Amino acid sequence: MGTVRRCTRSTCSQAAVATLTYVYADQTAVLGPLATYAEPHTYDLCEAHAQRMSAPQGWSVLRLAPDPTAAEPNRDDLLALADAVREAGRPPAAAPDGPPSLRLVRPDQ
Repeated sequence: MGTVRRCTRSTCSQAAVATLTYVYADQTAVLGPLATYAEPHTYDLCEAHAQRMSAPQGWSVLRLAPDPTAAEPNRDDLLALADAVREAGRPPAAAPDGPPSLRLVRPDQ
């Protein structure tokens, strides 16, 4: 069971639902779905702080809405999983008894 990541705002103990990243070169704040891993220089925010988030003056805010269907398994995911299970369940290929057969070839052929 994984640990629940908390909002990085001080005094907030709510679960994080979004990740904030600053792109300094473009003067852009990017707020998107919660990142898979906590990364340095990013900020995990709860729902309330994500809604109220603002960027420094002169900066633009890019809000990336999560795709609700992306979290659900689709047919391709299920087929790939079934193929992997089938492959793992196959017995290993039998190795030939003895050394491999050799065929000699003359240099003039």
